[in-house]
Amino acid sequence: MAVKTAARQEPVKLAKPGSWKRNLQRYKSLYILTIPLVLYFFIFNYVPMFGLLMAFEDFKPARGFFGSTWVGFKNFIDFFTAPNFLEILRNTFVISALGLAVGFPLSIVFALLINEIYIKWFKKTVQTISYMPYFVSTIVLCGLVIEFCSTNGLITNALVSLGLVERQNLLQNPKYFWAINLISDQWQGLGYGSIVFIAAITNVSGELHEAAAIDGANRLQRVWHITLPGIKPMVVSMLILKCGMLMTVGFDKILNLYNTAIYSTADVISTYVYRVGLNGGRYGYGAAVGLFNSVVNLILLLASNAISKKYAEQSLF
Repeated sequence: MAVKTAARQEPVKLAKPGSWKRNLQRYKSLYILTIPLVLYFFIFNYVPMFGLLMAFEDFKPARGFFGSTWVGFKNFIDFFTAPNFLEILRNTFVISALGLAVGFPLSIVFALLINEIYIKWFKKTVQTISYMPYFVSTIVLCGLVIEFCSTNGLITNALVSLGLVERQNLLQNPKYFWAINLISDQWQGLGYGSIVFIAAITNVSGELHEAAAIDGANRLQRVWHITLPGIKPMVVSMLILKCGMLMTVGFDKILNLYNTAIYSTADVISTYVYRVGLNGGRYGYGAAVGLFNSVVNLILLLASNAISKKYAEQSLF
């Protein structure tokens, strides 16, 4: 009599714990969801990097990338030896550094103040009002600034009545541009820039505040010893990112505000690339200036991350 034996079933071989195969098996659906995002960044962020070849060519659109004359580092040398190179570099750095030195701490302070409002409807009202300017179109904002800073504008009239300035068009005077740009930036972006810090504050343990209050700590002491240390990782991360964009200044706003009378303080790298590179037809030169700006931003990002890792024991990578 034949005896039937059950066929031996081979065990399913799983990848070793922690390997990429195991992660792919477990999170297959999540990886599929990331495909459109990866394609987006590849097509719109990495493929255009091929255009950096223009920085090393006397690029002519009719000839294309492979038909244009290769000039090596000539475009970079022309930019570094340009008579207004240091002026443009200074303007870019100062305008961005002022925004970082003033706007970044103000966003944190504003978030702390919002957190101290205990009347819910009033808190939401203040938050909504502070966010609204961010959604004002840049061209509308620039139009308001130009109107208010004109010879008979609202801001000009107020400053003249206080005896701070003589009657003039403030946007025709180079020494006032940095202040005008900084104040308008803070008016538009202060509330929106505080969102991430408000979110970080909500994750700080309320039990720590209650314990500190029982021990007799006042509000200021609780903010200093509990809230600020609690949001320190977020503050450090945002500061590193801000430092990495230190040479990136709002192009569209400055382009709509500046004029030939204030080029000495208003012309930055991005507007210089637009004016000389695009309008002037020097595409290779504009690409070289833009590449230089990106490299400087990368160096600043790596340096700020390394400094933060060493002294604050916090870093992005």
